[in-house]
Amino acid sequence: MGRGRQKAKHTKVARELKYFSPDTNYSALQQELSAAEASRVREEDPWAEYASKYNTDDDED
Repeated sequence: MGRGRQKAKHTKVARELKYFSPDTNYSALQQELSAAEASRVREEDPWAEYASKYNTDDDED
């Protein structure tokens, strides 16, 4: 394939990708994001409940 035809083909593909807009399933997106947020909250700090027992102000310089 010549350079002109190759460039035209790449331009066509790039244009198709640029203006392609698939249908968005907002309910599935919301469910996925809420599940990720819930797991992040759970995994944020597993040792937080023990922090007050071992963190005292006596350790400061």
